Amino acid sequence: MSDEQVPAMADGCAGPPATAYDVALLDLDGVVYVGPDAVPGIPEALRRARAAGMALGFVTNNAARTPEEVAAHLTELGIEAAPRDVITSSQAAATVVAGLFGPSARVLPVGGPGVAAALRSAGLTVVGRAEDRPDAVVQGYGREVGWAQLAEAVVAVRGGARHVATNADATIPSPRGPLPGNGAMVAVVRGVTGQEPLVTGKPDPAMHAECVRRTGARRPLVVGDRLDTDIEGARRAGAAGLLVLTGVTDPGLLLAAAPEQRPDLLAPDAAGVLVPHPAVARTATGWRCGRWEARTTEGGGLLLDATGGADEGSDGLDGLRALCVAHWAAHPDTGVRPLVRAGDEGAAGLLESWALDAG
Repeated sequence: MSDEQVPAMADGCAGPPATAYDVALLDLDGVVYVGPDAVPGIPEALRRARAAGMALGFVTNNAARTPEEVAAHLTELGIEAAPRDVITSSQAAATVVAGLFGPSARVLPVGGPGVAAALRSAGLTVVGRAEDRPDAVVQGYGREVGWAQLAEAVVAVRGGARHVATNADATIPSPRGPLPGNGAMVAVVRGVTGQEPLVTGKPDPAMHAECVRRTGARRPLVVGDRLDTDIEGARRAGAAGLLVLTGVTDPGLLLAAAPEQRPDLLAPDAAGVLVPHPAVARTATGWRCGRWEARTTEGGGLLLDATGGADEGSDGLDGLRALCVAHWAAHPDTGVRPLVRAGDEGAAGLLESWALDAG
């Protein structure tokens, strides 16, 4: 297998990413916090990453809050942040609308306060009704979005306004599990009007590119919990991607990832920037990471078993790394969800903990 054919995640990172990459572009929901609370241990981990020389930028598809509010929340959680460190999808949408319709365009906001604030900051004219004949409707996440706002958006779009969505994330993570995200509300407007929205947030590379510009990053690392926004956005921006499992992606979704959504690195949480990431080595029969070996079987399935030794010093994901690389090597061009079988009792327990099929 040539270097060009080595699957994503196979190379790992010999040293801590905090010393191998100069800037971490961090998603927020599901990475830094879930709901109002920080992911346990992450504020301290990010302080240590900064002490190691890694700068931090915060890139969020959540359009509900202003950069000032996001920075204040991060600071309350023990993560030093200024408004200029934060890029929101509302800002990206405002930039796109100003480019399409001019800096004084009339825009109807749908979403939390951060949507209207970003539009005003860009010099756009914010209106409140479809009868004000807006040039565009900008729709972003907001906890209070209801029938009245959605109805106003529908009337405006039917009247000729361009429908612009800050993001199309169907869900957001919460302590209670995934909840409806902006994409679910955008689907209501799209379904009624028949008009496909222009989506300006991740995975469009504009947000990551702006954060790179602000931080001066030469070797950025995108840290996120979503394959279709964070990891695909990293690839489209030409950056490496670290997937964390504190948000919406589980091992089954990761294994089935399309080629453009396969991360370079994997960690339980964002503290993964502080530790080396093991490589996944090819063997005579499959792929090995730590004490785990994965290989494809007839019919396109996967078999995982232990090769001896212990998991001391491991983050518990070496088996998943081996499975991903083995599966992606067999399916370089398409995302396919495999049937995974256990070769021994230890592997069976591991697969059960990840809720993967185990035969």
